[in-house]
Order: sequence, then C-alpha cells, then structure tokens
Amino acid sequence: MFLSVFDIFKIGIGPSSSHTMGPMVAAARFLDDLRGGAEKIPGATRPHRLYASLHGSLAFTGKGHATDRAVILGLCGLRPDTMDPDRAEEIEAEVRRSGIVRPERLGELVFQPDRDLVFDYGPALPGHPNGMILKAFDPAGATYHQQTYYSVGGGFVVTKPELEAAQAGQAPVQHAAGVPFPFETAAQMLHMGIASGRSIAQMKRANEEAVLGDRLDDRLDQIWEAMDACISRGLVQDGILPGGLKVRRRAKSIHQQLEGERGRNLNQPHQANDWLSVYAMAVNEENAAGGRVVTSPTNGAAGVVPAVGRYYLDHCVGAHRDGIRDYLLVAAAIGGLIKHNASISGAEVGCQGEVGSASAMAAAGLCAVLGGTNAQIENAAEIALEHHLGMTCDPAAGLVQVPCIERNALGAIKAVSAASLALRGDGSHFLPLDNCIRVMRDTGRDMNEKYKETSQGGIAVNLPEC
Repeated sequence: MFLSVFDIFKIGIGPSSSHTMGPMVAAARFLDDLRGGAEKIPGATRPHRLYASLHGSLAFTGKGHATDRAVILGLCGLRPDTMDPDRAEEIEAEVRRSGIVRPERLGELVFQPDRDLVFDYGPALPGHPNGMILKAFDPAGATYHQQTYYSVGGGFVVTKPELEAAQAGQAPVQHAAGVPFPFETAAQMLHMGIASGRSIAQMKRANEEAVLGDRLDDRLDQIWEAMDACISRGLVQDGILPGGLKVRRRAKSIHQQLEGERGRNLNQPHQANDWLSVYAMAVNEENAAGGRVVTSPTNGAAGVVPAVGRYYLDHCVGAHRDGIRDYLLVAAAIGGLIKHNASISGAEVGCQGEVGSASAMAAAGLCAVLGGTNAQIENAAEIALEHHLGMTCDPAAGLVQVPCIERNALGAIKAVSAASLALRGDGSHFLPLDNCIRVMRDTGRDMNEKYKETSQGGIAVNLPEC
C-alpha cells in the first residue's frame, strides 16, 4: 500500500475537505468527463444544462459547509488547490445572477442554482454518507451524461463504479512500482523498520522519492509554508465568522496576550498549552472563514498538525527547519494507515476520524523529531488516537466552528502530551496502534448516524434558544 504524503496533505480552501473540497473536485471531474467525450447516453446531442443533487450529510450540513458554493465553483471549472478563495463569493454571486457557467472548452452551460442544485434530505445514497449526483442535459432536456460521486473525507472523491470496485476487492492496489516499504499496518511498518534498520521517516522518504524523485523536499516545504502561512494569517484576523452563529475570532486576541506576557517571570508553566491552542485556533478560524488551508488529514482537523509543527519550531529545544520535513513524513505515514484501515471522514466515523487522526499524526511526527524510536512513535500515535475514541461529529448549524475550532486546540495539546508520554517509555505498551485503529473503525460503524456530521444530535441540537 502506498498513500502519498501529498494525498494526506492537500492545499485547498475551507471550510470542509469532504463538504467543500470534495464536491468541488467532483464537479471538476464531471467537467473533465464532458471535455473528454465521456460516453453520452444514446439519443442525446450536446451538453446544454447542468444539474446537481446532494445527499446524506452533504445535504444535511451542506449549507453550513458551503457545499452549494463549492459545486458552483467546481462547475465553473475551478479547483480548490489553485483558485483564489477571496473571489469565491463574487463568482458564486455572478452564477446565481446569470444562471450560466462558463467552464473552459465547454462554452456556456445553463446552471441555475435555485433550480438545478438540490439538497435531498431523504435517505443517503447507499455507497457513503457523502453522496452527490451530477447530470448534464442536452438542449431538448434529454440526459447527456450523469455520474454519482462520493466525497469520502480529506478531499478524496470516488465515483460509484470506483467505490463498488473497491468494495468488491477489484480496485487497483494503492502502490507505485519500486516503492521499497509498502506497509499496510503499523505492525508491518515496525517490522520493516527493524529489518532495514531505518526510521519511519527514512522509510516514508524512500517510498516518496521512488515516485517523486528529487522533487520531494520542495513539495514538503510548500506544504509547510502553506500551513505556517495559514497560522500567521489567522493570528492577525479578527471579527465575526460567517454563517450566522456570530462566533467571534479569538486567535488574534489570545496571541496578543501571549506576546505581551513574553519574558515575564510570573508565567504559568501550562502557558505552552495556550500557544498550542492559539496556533490551532488560528488555522481553524481561517478554515471556517473559507480561507486557504491544508487538509491535515481533513479541513475540520486542519489545525492540529500545523499547530504542533509550529510549537516544535518555536518552543522545542534543538528544533530546526529540516526537522519539519521528517515531521510531515511521519505524520503522513500514520494518517495513511488510519485512512487505509479505517476512515478519516467525520460523516463515516465521527470526529474521532478527523481530530483523533490528526492528533495521532501530530503526536507521531513530534515524537520522531524529538528523537523517538519507531516503537515510541507508534506508541505516541496510539496514545493520541485512543483518547479520542468515540468522539462524535456534531457541528452546530452544520458550520465548522462549534465545537470544531476548540477541538483542534485540544487535539494539539493531546498530541504533545502523547508524544511526551511515549518518549518517557521504551515503546512497549498494551494496545497496539493497529488495534486502536480497528476500534475506531468499529466504533464509527456502530455510532448513530445523528452523531456523524448530520448536525442532528449532540452539541448541534443542544444550543441555547436565544
């Protein structure tokens, strides 16, 4: 199995990797089908009008996650990794006014969001809680082409045939020719480390370089620069976040307080937690505002890995910029194991799959760059994940704000605590990471649907009336 660090860490826009980035990617893929001469339904002539329906969690929390805007932007031909998030509102407004999209090489296509973008609050599609159907009609109203997509978390999108092939065991194995360490479990990862004498970071680097060659470090630096820039932007912004909950940004104020306390002798020792929290909150406030973020492994959990990385650089003894590359490689190795063997989708397994996974990734990465052995790194990931098990995904009003922003702050704190505990031991522990990942998967399967990103339970339905 090979899942690249750049599959786990993808530059995009907020507020949600599954509900914003995924639908935008799906829309862009649908346009590619039309451009590439996808097999049309017999009798149809040419594409004239587009239609989209959102199902399951994409419907129930789609408005809060800006899924409608994501579909509109995607059908304009925009992609989350390259578009300017500051123009999103302007582009959406123009499409709603004109009822026309103009994707490259397809000319003008009719798309009137009030009529052609449907939130279907009925049963979810059978393949996954995050489903959507895209259709193109010809001038006479006959269906020209249609496809069902599932946004499976972290910005990953699969078509209905792709999902069915994977479920039947017929999908191609995720690997690349020449990858020297194709571990699918943490146990395999540790065994390969012992057999080769290499660290997890070295094995992950060897896998990535087998595919990317000498481009790896430049791309890792690009990912970290995007993460770090997101923290820096979030620390200087203030005001009210969009969406109607009237949640006020707090990162700037907290950061100013912390900066004002530098050098004082009366600082509490737990102030380190405040720095971790403010870094994570800065990212997730940017995400909630629709800004540029990096899936880590999702948008809803995008603050944890950057916060712990910034904490390492700014607060840890012996930290250096090259260490961030190893930090990202190890974090991605753990994220890949979780995605491969369970899920990183809040709609599928709850927030344990988002903030829990992010905390495990950050704990492993920090343990590695602070000198941890492979066994200690695996232990750090397990500790962090274990203490997020059962966490529900219950965003108020479908917005990635309450409780998501603070959950990232606490996920970062847990990651550092887990790394520290693991470094105090020798790597031996009771519950292996593989078993903990299996528990998360099984817990998610048993979890009531109203606690899995539908905003039908938990915090989402227990807010004050006024």
